Amino acid sequence: MARDKAYLVICHHFGKARILPGDSLEEIRQLTESAGGQVMGFVTAAIPHPSPSHFLRAGKLAEVREKAAGLKANLLIFNVDLTPVQARNIETDCGLRAVDRTGLILDIFAKRANSKAGKLQVELAQLEYLLPRLVGFGVIMSRLGGGIGTRGPGEQKLEVDRRKIRARIQHVKKDIEKLQKHRELLRSGRRKKNLFQVALAGYTNAGKSTLLNALTGAGTYVEDKLFATLDPKTRRQSINGRHDILFTDTVGFLRDLPHTLIKAFHATLEEVSEADCLIHVLDVSSSYREAQKKTVEKVLQEIGGDQKPVLLALNKADCLNEEEKRRVQDLFPEGILISAKSKLGLDALFHRLEIILDQRTKSSVIN
Repeated sequence: MARDKAYLVICHHFGKARILPGDSLEEIRQLTESAGGQVMGFVTAAIPHPSPSHFLRAGKLAEVREKAAGLKANLLIFNVDLTPVQARNIETDCGLRAVDRTGLILDIFAKRANSKAGKLQVELAQLEYLLPRLVGFGVIMSRLGGGIGTRGPGEQKLEVDRRKIRARIQHVKKDIEKLQKHRELLRSGRRKKNLFQVALAGYTNAGKSTLLNALTGAGTYVEDKLFATLDPKTRRQSINGRHDILFTDTVGFLRDLPHTLIKAFHATLEEVSEADCLIHVLDVSSSYREAQKKTVEKVLQEIGGDQKPVLLALNKADCLNEEEKRRVQDLFPEGILISAKSKLGLDALFHRLEIILDQRTKSSVIN
């Protein structure tokens, strides 16, 4: 199957918190490649006030159309979320499919979901993303003034589609609730056995799966792509033969993670909120490490994981020279420099975990 040839449109909306152009471009480039697309080129656009009809103004839209055609792109990818009307108008004017940021992330999630739970959660997010786009289409058709095949029959079919989607959403939610109850039974069994639960959290592609493999010898799938791991993996490991610990690898976080995805993946993210301790895996070789750390902390706060003991694992330290390591350690004094790939610094990480585990054991005895 031929790869999509994507032309990236990097918009900077002044009404939102400013994200540096390089940050946004690099993120969308990586997301596009993770989705299997080939980046042909990009354009940046400063948008003081987005156009309600196209997001872009006429002059910039014409530039996008011309450059994308010159590069033989068959797809436009935007770093922002578009309304259904904006996406449809852009497609009509440019003659190319237009995919926004949430649509792109959903596409990657659909490719990566393997477990039943993962597939259900992706389907729920996709259906909730699609529903307002059908509604928007119905509104546009109603303004056309009717006619055979447009307003009447068209809206009737759309209403049927909407009912089908709403019914499917309810069905999927019930299936996810059953899985949540099953996971709660598993967690309850672990608590009765007094197992210490550690969740690995972090920005996507920070090296969580590699760390899980290094800590436990698990054969978790590892790939240098965003959202390579979508389904949580749990492995059991002992520290110095004294304590049984369950390590769980979780889905990676992302800046401005769409709310529909956070809601849909609540069952998976429960592994983070229910853990006894978190290891925040941070890629310190990234130029955007400080912003990524803040993003993860924000998501943890949203899902109730910020009240847990947190160990900051400064991963990919093998990519830094000695001066850079000192600078990173000064920047994150609470962090532990490690390399999951080279298995460096893991003893220090285990030692810090033992301290937290001992504190928890003493607390349990007192209570």
